[in-house]
Amino acid sequence: MDYNEISVFLRVVQTGSFSQTAIQLGMPKSTVSHKVMSLEDRLGVTLIQRTTRKLNVTSAGMAYYDRCLQGFKQIQEAEEEVAAHQDEPRLLRITAPIELGSRLLSDLISQYTDQYSKVRVEVLLSDRLIDLLAEGVDLAIRAGELEDSSLIAKRIGAVTFAPYASPSYLEKKGNPDHPTDLAHRDCLRLTPMGAEEWFLTNEAQQLTIPVSSRIMINDLGTVKTLPARGQGVALIPTYFCQAEVDAGTLVRILPGWHSEKNPIHFVYPSQRFVTPKLSASNCSRRETTARAVRRLP
Repeated sequence: MDYNEISVFLRVVQTGSFSQTAIQLGMPKSTVSHKVMSLEDRLGVTLIQRTTRKLNVTSAGMAYYDRCLQGFKQIQEAEEEVAAHQDEPRLLRITAPIELGSRLLSDLISQYTDQYSKVRVEVLLSDRLIDLLAEGVDLAIRAGELEDSSLIAKRIGAVTFAPYASPSYLEKKGNPDHPTDLAHRDCLRLTPMGAEEWFLTNEAQQLTIPVSSRIMINDLGTVKTLPARGQGVALIPTYFCQAEVDAGTLVRILPGWHSEKNPIHFVYPSQRFVTPKLSASNCSRRETTARAVRRLP
């Protein structure tokens, strides 16, 4: 029995792709395919049907996957139990959204590596929702409400979006006195936040404001650049445009009004034994990140 073949097969089923499995495992795609074929030959059954467009796991393949996954989870738990007695972690893989991670992770990583000199830290900044188990990630920083109940989440703070515009645009169009005035301004819309309306609150009131614009963007960096060039009003995370505010190219309008607060969490897979890389400096990591979040404007 070749446990490496079984491990590769499990990963192929989880990713749904030979190519993605090869990338994650750091081996040629041909090696991944060969290991799965070798496993099928030994078992005498087709586990995965291959087509030019996608992979289909057979009923026998799914039954084998379910049983083997249980066994590998028990092996993983055994290794975690042993690792839980180690004095110092060796590798920590972290993921976070690009903009939020670039702002928060520097202090976090510096403190962590100063405390644990032998640790290696791998950081994956991506706005893609990463499957922590499938991609071997230990810890994620995620903003917004969480949906996956199989993950453990520790809230560390919150961020908000607020309306910003350039001084030149406000001089030309006038500074709005009330959120309803935004209906008569050029609003640059970040498509993930909705195409036709903005939700704003000042804690005492909650308003849904219809907005219109010729420009809709799915990239936060571009959304910040255009209002600084006088193209209109945009909802931007307060922490993300402080440099532009300090430089005078952007001005926060409608003081006190902002979007709903988006919670920020540490997220990691549920496990029976907490390994040193998660537990050794858990308090300090949470405190460091929480302080950073509180410093966000």
